[in-house]
Amino acid sequence: MVIRAHDYLELVRAPAVLTVLGDTLAGGAAAGQPLWGRRLALPVASACLYAAGMALNDYADRELDAVERPERPIPSGRITSRAALGTAAGLTGLGLALSLAGGGRGSGAVALPLAASIWTYDLVAKRNAVTGAAAMGVCRGLDVLMGAGAERARAALPAAVVMGSHTVAVTALSRGEVNGTERGTASAAVATTAAVTTAVVSGALHAAGPANPGRVLPVVAAAAVYAARCGRPQWRAAERPTAANALEATKNGIRSMLPLQAALALRHGSWHAAAVIGAVDVAGRLLRTRTSGRKVSES
Repeated sequence: MVIRAHDYLELVRAPAVLTVLGDTLAGGAAAGQPLWGRRLALPVASACLYAAGMALNDYADRELDAVERPERPIPSGRITSRAALGTAAGLTGLGLALSLAGGGRGSGAVALPLAASIWTYDLVAKRNAVTGAAAMGVCRGLDVLMGAGAERARAALPAAVVMGSHTVAVTALSRGEVNGTERGTASAAVATTAAVTTAVVSGALHAAGPANPGRVLPVVAAAAVYAARCGRPQWRAAERPTAANALEATKNGIRSMLPLQAALALRHGSWHAAAVIGAVDVAGRLLRTRTSGRKVSES
């Protein structure tokens, strides 16, 4: 059997992997951690752990995908289930090693429960809608905290809660990609997006104070991009909770994590981190343009 690189890129959802790079940047900015040197390994660690989760997701769902998504790498026969499991294990190990290399014991101490949460989600928790969404939110929150390190995790906790809350809403909505969602689920996602946007802007206003209103404007701009990119398709899904609308809302919910991460980085004055996240966003758009002719699900 000939295995192409594209098959593995599809297995790990390569375009979606880019959306996780800003987690540790936002967490590091919140904790006052610099964006240079060995710490640049932390976003790569996040990418490895995320990709591991995607490969493990397809391994765990291989029987269901044979019915609902037969075009995916495992049910289509392009990648064996054993190879997918091995990919998940290898990427998990690499992610843990990079977390130690990039952030020392502090980041490594967060990476361990993060990896455990990813495997728990894919193999156990996601079978239930409530536990699945909650577990995925925990994963995202821990990824943000990995950027801060265990010793400075408290400073990054608000950013972790913001990213985790957004992820819970997106995950709940993603369960309707095949058979349609419910108006209540989509409406809750809209409300979460509004609450997250308000929390980020309010936090920036509080931090800047009345003497520095100009510091808030970049945060408001990034938060507005997030709200528009994420909220509009969620609103459409609430009006018409079809599978197509749920899928579109899920994709945009994943992609909108980038401007949300940028807003969090700007909230803590890290222009460098925000610029890197913006560059990743542009790269993701270019990658999706190149692969637009191929049907690659991000969720």
